[in-house]
Parts: sequence; structure tokens; C-alpha cells
Amino acid sequence: MFSRRHPYLFFILVVIALITSLGAVRAFVSLFTGDGGVPGFTESVGVVEITGIIADSKDVLADLKRFDEDGSIKAIILRINSPGGAVGPSQEIYSQVRKLCAHKPVIASMGAIAASGGYYVAAAADGIMANPGTLTGSIGVIMEYTNIQRLFDKIGLSPVVIKSGKYKDMGSPLRKMTDAERALLQSFVDSVHGQFVDAVATGRHLKREDVFKIADGRIFSGKQARDLGLVDRLGNFEDAVEWAGQKGGITGKVSISYPPEKKPLLIRYLLDFSQSAIEEVAARFESMPAVSYLYNPEK
Repeated sequence: MFSRRHPYLFFILVVIALITSLGAVRAFVSLFTGDGGVPGFTESVGVVEITGIIADSKDVLADLKRFDEDGSIKAIILRINSPGGAVGPSQEIYSQVRKLCAHKPVIASMGAIAASGGYYVAAAADGIMANPGTLTGSIGVIMEYTNIQRLFDKIGLSPVVIKSGKYKDMGSPLRKMTDAERALLQSFVDSVHGQFVDAVATGRHLKREDVFKIADGRIFSGKQARDLGLVDRLGNFEDAVEWAGQKGGITGKVSISYPPEKKPLLIRYLLDFSQSAIEEVAARFESMPAVSYLYNPEK
């Protein structure tokens, strides 16, 4: 009776039911086959991707935890295509990978670029594989901002600052930096740089003084990095999958699993995009310059 009164609505409901049923069947089958990126009963290698600038660690940490707790995941690959990014998130991922290595093998697979913070997180893995021409290295720290004092002088604007201490507006783009402020900021950068060197030395089992010699921001090809001990093997992603499978004790063909795709609602996506754009613009006018593990040849 319903199908006769509302044929179009009935048709739409039938199509939705079919799509839902097919999705459920696919997910169920993937639990046993390891296909489709859903961890299940088949032993497989989990792949966590780190792509673009590292600005936040939340999703990566969640994916690592998911694979750590999944008994069917015998090893994990960090697939890195990143020039680095913020210090805090890079250090959080590094720390989590180090903890994870105590439970499961972790292999870092470098794509086109894994520099600065991208290399920082790779150094935490049990092994690193890169392409011969991968751009990596750039072990260093950068802090920068744009001084717009002359622009303000030209248009007749005079900033008014009331502060609780003489260093509270240190790094302000509205005035010239003092020698004392530059010394303080340089000391801060040196401290964060030392943390980078220590992390690489620990993760790669190298002498700190040897790492420090090449930790001046220079970049390396994957082949150069291997010769320096920063990378273990040369190969592509498939080679990394095979290596991870071996370390995880998987015999035969190695299946890979990806975390479930995160598909935010359109409104949430637009809000997040707008917030990111606003934060990026606001960051350019913050009084304190940002410090990053970032390789950016354009600056």
C-alpha cells in the first residue's frame, strides 16, 4: 500500500537499504580478509599517514592508539610526507611512537619529503626506509616573524603597549627587537634545537656529538641520509610494508589496514576551515613569533 501511494519515496528507501546492506557486508568481509582498511581478525600491518605540515597531533595519536590496541595489527608503518611543523605536536608523536615500539614494531616510510619535524617523528621508529631521492634531514629549529614598524610609521599609526614586564611583548612586529630580547630568543631556540638532537641521537642510537655536527638545518637525499645513519634502508612503500610484515612475524602476503576515514559534516568542515584561516591570519600578528621544526625553502 505504501509503495503505491509514495512510489518515489519507496524507491529511495529501497536504494538506501541496499547501499547500507552492501556496506555492512563489505565491512564484515573485511574483518576476515584485512581488505578495505578495517582492522580485524586477519594479521596485517597498520598504516598511519602523516601528510603536510604537522600542526596538530590528535588524529595521529588516536590512530596509533587504535592500532596498538588491535591484536590483529602486528606492525605499524608511519607513512610520512611532511616538511615538519610545530614543535609540540612533533614531540608528542615522537613520544607516542617510542612507547608503541615497546609493544609492536614501527617502520617509518618516507615519501617525497620527511624533513625537520617530519624526520623528528621518523627517528622514533624501529627502522626508517626512504627513497634514494627523498628530501629529508633539516634537523634544526626556526623562529621568524615580520617586522612592520616602518609600515606603521609610514601610515601614521603608533602602537600603545602596556605590559607587566619588559619582555612581555618580546618579538613584537611593531618595534625593533632589542639585543637582550634577541639573546633570550636565541637561547630558547638553542634549547629546542638541543631537544631535537637528543631525540635523533636516542632514536637512531647515534652519538650526540655526531648528530650535532649535521644538525645545522641542511637537507639530505635519502641516500645521503642512509650513509650518515639517519636512514636504515632505501626502498619504496611496498618495501616498507614487506619489512614491517617481517618484523611483525607475518608470513605470506602482507595485508595493510588504514584507520577509518574521518568524514566530518559539511558544516563542521566549513567551520574548521574558517577557524584555520582565521588562526593563520592571526598568527601573523601575534606578539610572539612561532617556533617550528619546519623546512620551508620559500622563506
